[in-house]
This record gives sequence, C-alpha cells and structure tokens, in this order.
Amino acid sequence: MKQHAEQMRMDRRDFLKVSILASGALLIGVGRKGSPQAGGVENDVWKPNLYVRIETDGTITIVSKNPEAGQGVKTAFPMVVAECLGVDWQNVTVEQAALDDRYGRQAVGGSRGTPDGWDDLRIAGTGARYLLTAAAASEWGVPMEECTAGKGVVIHEASGKTRRYESLLEIAAALPVPDVSELKLKSRPAEFELLGTFVPGVDNPKIVTGQPLFGCDTRLPGMLYAIYEKCPGYGGRVRKANVDQVRKLPGVTHAFVVDGGSDLTGLLPGVAIVAKTWWAAQSARKHLRVDWDTSHADATADYDRQARALRDAAGETLRTDGDVAGALDAASTVVEASYYYPFVSHANMEPQNCTALYHDSGRLELWAPTQNPKGGRQLIAETMGIAEDDIHVNLTRIGGGFGRRLRHDFMVEAAWIARETRRPVQLQWSREDDMRHDFYRPAAWHHFKAGVDRNGKMIAFDHHFVTFARNGETVSGAGLSPDHYPAGLVPNFRLRQSLIETNVPTGPWRSPGHSAYCWAYQSFFDEVALAAETDPLEFRLELLAKSYGKPPLDLARTSATLALAAEKAGWGRRALGPNRGMGMGFHFDHGGFVSHVAEVVADGSNIRVEKVYSAADVGPIINLSGARNQVEGAVTDALSTAQLEITFENGAAAQSNFNDYDLLRINQAPAIECHFIQSDNSPTGLGEPPFAAATPAIANAIFAATGTRIRELPFSRSGISI
Repeated sequence: MKQHAEQMRMDRRDFLKVSILASGALLIGVGRKGSPQAGGVENDVWKPNLYVRIETDGTITIVSKNPEAGQGVKTAFPMVVAECLGVDWQNVTVEQAALDDRYGRQAVGGSRGTPDGWDDLRIAGTGARYLLTAAAASEWGVPMEECTAGKGVVIHEASGKTRRYESLLEIAAALPVPDVSELKLKSRPAEFELLGTFVPGVDNPKIVTGQPLFGCDTRLPGMLYAIYEKCPGYGGRVRKANVDQVRKLPGVTHAFVVDGGSDLTGLLPGVAIVAKTWWAAQSARKHLRVDWDTSHADATADYDRQARALRDAAGETLRTDGDVAGALDAASTVVEASYYYPFVSHANMEPQNCTALYHDSGRLELWAPTQNPKGGRQLIAETMGIAEDDIHVNLTRIGGGFGRRLRHDFMVEAAWIARETRRPVQLQWSREDDMRHDFYRPAAWHHFKAGVDRNGKMIAFDHHFVTFARNGETVSGAGLSPDHYPAGLVPNFRLRQSLIETNVPTGPWRSPGHSAYCWAYQSFFDEVALAAETDPLEFRLELLAKSYGKPPLDLARTSATLALAAEKAGWGRRALGPNRGMGMGFHFDHGGFVSHVAEVVADGSNIRVEKVYSAADVGPIINLSGARNQVEGAVTDALSTAQLEITFENGAAAQSNFNDYDLLRINQAPAIECHFIQSDNSPTGLGEPPFAAATPAIANAIFAATGTRIRELPFSRSGISI
C-alpha cells in the first residue's frame, strides 16, 4: 500500500521521456512537471533529464549528474539505474554530466544526493526496462506479463524466446510512454540484486594510477596560471599595490587589482598575478607589496573574553518546556558542566581551484571542482553581468569538499581573471590561501545543567548556548535548533542563547553544527549517567524510551543503532583490562541514525584509539563499498578534527599550513567495524551522519580509560595526545 501511494505521488509530478538518436541509440530521461529546476516547459516541449543511453552495439552508458567529491555518488547513482534497468554492471560505462538544468538539482551537500535522486534514478531504469520488455512482447505477440527482463535480455520463458536489449531499441522508442504509476519500482533490500553489494568506485583505477580527474588536473592549450592575493583581514580593500613592478618579473603576463565587493561569499578585493606557469606566478607573489585597508581585527582572545562575560548572562530564551527551575530544585542530583570547541578549517586535500576560458563571443566556460555548480554560475552571472545561458560549467572530480565548495569565491575569481586576460587561465590557490580564506566551522560554548531524580532519570535540562553572529543574526553553521534533543526527551527543558559578533567567514562544514555540538551533548550525557550511577548505554536507552510531545528524532531507529553498536563492541560483556576504556555516542542528522562505540588504550596521557564499532540506519544501502568508505572516513575525520583548531589574531587566521594544522596520520587511524540496518525506509545520505557521534564516543572512552574528562577541544587542551 505504501509503495502504491508512493507511485501515485510520483505520477502527479514525474514523467518518462524516450527518444532514438541518429546513431540508433535509445535515450531515456526523466523530468518533473512544472519544476523550474528541471527546465519546466518551453513552447510546450518537455526538457527531460537524460540518464540512460543504450547503443545498438549493446553498450550501456549511464550518466551521473551530481559532482563527485569522494562520497561515491558517481558509482552509486548509476548502480540504481542499472539495478532497475536489469543489466550487468560490468557492461556499464559511467559518464560525468556537465551542469545542465535538465538534470534538476546537481549539488553535493546536506547528504541530499541519494534521497533527491532516488525517484528519478529508479524511474529512468525501470522505465527503460518496461519499454524494452513491452517491445519484445509486441514482437512475439505475447502478453507483457509473461516476459521478464534482466542481464540485458528479455525472455519469454514459455516459448524460450529471447531478445537482447540492443535489438529492441527502435521498437521501444516507438511505444507509448507508460505512466509512472505503471512502473513497479524496486524499493526494498529484499528486491535488490546489485544494490547493497560491494562495488569499487568507477574512478578508482584512474585515481591509483594518477590519471587526470580533479580540477587542478585540467589542462587547456595555451593555458596561463594565476594566483589571487586577498587581504589577510577578511574583506579588506586594496589601497595600492606594486603591480607595475610585478608585471616585469620573469614569466608574468598580467598583474592587476580587482576592486571586488564586501560580500565574504563573493568576489572580494585582491590582486591577480597571471604567468606562464603557476610557479612563476607564485614566485612573483613574493615580490608583491599591497597596502590593505582593513576594517576589523577579530581575535580569539577577545572572543574568549566576551564568552566569559556572557557565561552567566540570561541570554535569549529559545525554548522552554515545563518548569526547569522547579525541577532542578526538586532533583536528587544536579550536574553542571561547560564545553567549548574552536573554529576549524575544511583543509581539503585539493586546495580551491578553477579553470576558465572567456570566448570572444562573450561565452564563458569553466572547469570546476564545485559542490554546487548552479550556485557558482549564478554568482558569476550576477557579479560579471553575463547571462547564465552563456556560462557553461564542466564538473571535475573534487579533491575533498565537506561544504567548503558550496561557496563559489574561487569560481568567480577565475572567471574575472579569464575575462581580463582573454586567455584560458587556471586559478590555483596555495595551501596558505586555502586555510586563511576558508569558511570555517564556528566555535561555541555550551553551559549545561541537568537534574536527575532518585531513580536516575534525567528530569530537567538547562542549556545556555554562546555562539557567533553578524549583525545580530547567527552566522552560517552557528545555529542550534530549539527542537534538538534532549528537547522533547525530558519533561523540563530550557534553551537560551547569547551571541558574539564576528567578522570571520563561516559556512557549511561536514555535518554542519552537528559535528560539533553532538560532542558536547553526548559527553555531558556521560557525566549525567555517572552522577546517576547508571550505565551510559542504559541511560541513553532510557532517555530514548519516551518523548514529551513531538519526538526530536525517531526513538526506535536511534535506539536500534545504539543497541547494535553496543552488541558488536561487547559493551558490558567483556573485561577491558587496565588503562583501557569504551565510550559511546548516538546522533541523528541529515536523515541518518548513527551510533558509535569506541575502544581506546592509554599510556599515560597518550591515547591509542584501537577500534570504533559503528551502527547506522540510513535505509537500504546502495553500495556497500561506498557506505563503508563514508563511515570510515567520517570517523577518521572526526578523530583528526578533535585535535585541531583555528585561532585568529588581528582579524586573520593564525594557522596557515599542515605544520601548524596537523591532520591525523595513517598510523593513528583506528580500525573501524561498520554495521548497517537494512531497513525498508527510503535511503538517505551517508556523507555526514557518521561524523557527529564519533567524537564523543572517543572522548567518553578516553575518560573511561584515564579519568580525564575532555570538556574543551582540541584534545590537547586537556593534555591528551593521540
């Protein structure tokens, strides 16, 4: 019944489109009626999304529409189409789409790729399979229901007749397109043959052999190379610069000032240096002298001072349930603690870059490792006065995104420079550019107070959240929903907020917000469990047993991941020995439910994270290889980030490279055991949900092993080293 309702819902908004190309190939697309993102209707002609191409020689090409940033979508999306089409994966070729409005949303962010594409991908594959089956049935003069299709062949079992897909293309293209409601879309793990199996990434061979895939690998005939110097203090303007002198340096072809604007997410003022090689441009940069007009001098020390002054302030009340003060007065035990985490950088392995070519016709072409190509195109059009239709964006593989490449500053810089030079230009940021001009995950302070009754149950929770704002509004990544747990899980709850003004650019950072404040919540839950003399697992399961009003998350699915991770780790069932400890944490974000149990061993203050047991419920797994990669990567990233911080002096980031922003090394990475609950719920993404709960699981394990409670990040603030 649920599946039928889903099909009828899709029938009202979706349609299938087929056509035969001049080569005889069958083209299958899906579009959405009335959706401007899908191109809508122009002169009564539908503009479909184009996903599948079946050639007359049997070659099957499936297009992956979204950018690939290491999340595995370039493999997973075509797998969905192949599953529903009924073809052997070994016979599939995958193509990366360029930016094209016919595909609808083409973005990597918010773990939305899989849930947003799930319907269209299944419709494209299932629709093609339906038409090919119908084509064979019509040729044989038999009911379509008597035919089956799979492995690229349609079979009529009663007569033993078979037809390969490629022999049915012209017939299929001439058949009427079925309504989506006629398509039986696969949706449950029990129905899958390819989905849920371990399929290596389609780009893996090229990656391990060093073939060009990434933005910085782009090469065009006659291409020049550029650097772009911006003010260390965010938003500062150029008073004057010695561009005439720089222009005379070896290899330099251009040097000029760009006025730019004041929007930190757009084209900021700076100086462009263009040369025949990137090294020549970077070398010339050492001779550049810029007199900057700066307007602020934000500093971490000043943020800390303001936070101390705000700690005991009343703040703005964002939510109140019950009588928090009365419940705390009546509590058998009251627990108080404060937590702090710093600003952190994305630190992508591939620094920001973009290649641009401005044609004499006024058309602009770009090759960009962007998470949101449409947003980049819009920014360029608005900044440079170029029609969006005259801007073409080719998508390259992304060497790490994590939200940083949802901003488009590097794209508009490259476009501006290309128009000035009228030559193909590759703008390549240095590591220092990348770290000093990031959109950081913001710092914050959490002041908690919880009341526990005589039965060890948490009956009150008071939270004062000190975070960052600009002009009185929380900056990107700094907000906290009033509905976030434990709101709705305790009868008496209060959330208050105080703001500190900042001029530092912030933005989406892997599992935005959740990646930070989950650590504070789940670490404090361990403190409350200890005060209540309750096992941390039992405390969490009891907390998730009942809601007061609308629950903030699915209690059963969350509890199931907790129980599974604990079971696999042997929680409470095996002796750990001296200087060893286990810790746990759960979280829900971006549609995914994930719990981790970490096991650590301590040698004094030196910690070895030996193993992390992970349990996730994100609906059916599409590619087991990609799913494991995401969990393993998120846990490793969380452990690395827990040891990092960005600080500010005189309005600029103090850290600039990996010598003072020391990422985790491979010999420090733990073993990670991944377990997935293959539910019948619709699939969600895995790029972000596994991150948040990893940090508190590790921190709680460190406490269990050493007795050191980590209330400040990075770990080094508590004397802990990994």
